[in-house]
Amino acid sequence: MPPVQTAGAVATLLSVAIISYFFCKTVQQKSSSRKKELQKRRNGVVGAIGNTPLIRINSLSEATGCEILGKAEFLNPGGSVKDRVAVKIIEEALESGALAEGGVVTEGSAGSTAISLATVAPAYGCRCHVVIPDDAALEKAQILEALGATVERVRPVSITHREHFVNIARRRALEASELTSTTRKENQIDANDSSQINGHLVNEEKQNMKFPSECKGGFFADQFENVANFRSHYEGTGPEIWEQTSGKLDAFIAAAGTGGTVAGVSQFLKDKNSNIKCFLIDPPGSGLYNKVTRGVMYTREEAEGRRLKNPFDTITEGIGINRLTENFKLAKLDGAFRGTDMEAVEMSRYLLKNDGLFIGSSSAMNCVGAVRVAKALGPGHTIVTILCDSGMRHLSKFHNADYLSEHGLTPSANGLEFLGLS
Repeated sequence: MPPVQTAGAVATLLSVAIISYFFCKTVQQKSSSRKKELQKRRNGVVGAIGNTPLIRINSLSEATGCEILGKAEFLNPGGSVKDRVAVKIIEEALESGALAEGGVVTEGSAGSTAISLATVAPAYGCRCHVVIPDDAALEKAQILEALGATVERVRPVSITHREHFVNIARRRALEASELTSTTRKENQIDANDSSQINGHLVNEEKQNMKFPSECKGGFFADQFENVANFRSHYEGTGPEIWEQTSGKLDAFIAAAGTGGTVAGVSQFLKDKNSNIKCFLIDPPGSGLYNKVTRGVMYTREEAEGRRLKNPFDTITEGIGINRLTENFKLAKLDGAFRGTDMEAVEMSRYLLKNDGLFIGSSSAMNCVGAVRVAKALGPGHTIVTILCDSGMRHLSKFHNADYLSEHGLTPSANGLEFLGLS
């Protein structure tokens, strides 16, 4: 090769190397800056999330001869296990640049995840927009509004329907991002010509928007499919349970909605000790029990989107589903049990009377599952479950005597006879 060409090639390579170096350095600096900012946020309310106590449920332990322990997630600042998920989703989105400070986090939720997002989003300088099915407990929507979130209540339909609350939330994130893009274009237009954009009156468009003009884009949390959900439990809840039991536990059981909790905890515990048994407890109307025990979730006629929607599949909220989520696919389970609405109602009243535990519907179902595992394994075993949230979010339905009476769910048990224990 002639000297001139060689020199030219070397110069080109040097230029590319220098540009790459400064580009990488800039990216690293931005990443480091984001991490420092997130660390500051953790010094506030975010720092109080997690490291919840693992409490002995005395009445169930004494009745079964097992040590039945409940992770008291209702003691998180936002009142539920979903606080962990909200923090992980928002922080990963901020770190990746998918969400910016001043942006709007959208989610379709039956309650707890939405409340957690609304609780922690302001700590990161973000807003929250929630789409919630109108059959969810009314107090959940009231809490969301009190927290400053924008709330849309919509009728419940199949996930395959365009107007399902999750699909609407996904669209809202796109709308927020489009608004940001439109606002930027508007700011680039001379003030004298800013009355119209693409032939439409700017002020007229703004009036139709669901987000403030200063919005910095939208981000769809996507709790069902976003595996940050799984990671929050694999990196947080699971290790805490392992440490709090000194690794001396025999089984773990929980219900699944998104599947993040049961997947993250089960996989972590199995990675630490493959002999630990992990189980699912599934409410009425859900297909996960069949998937775990038989390998088939439903018949072709029952597939979500084809099966007729039963408006009263279960009184429990936030658990049970008829599709496989990306989070649930990561679960490592040894088996599954079914639970009924009546069992969940009776369990909640039993624990309130005997332990002073005022818990919600999913927590009650988890405790039903813990007793089922205790009966299956026999006395002398240590079993852990999740106390997801308290009964304060379930006053209008699960803890409402009139509502229960209307659905034939008035509790009447004196003990644990509803689970075959005296």
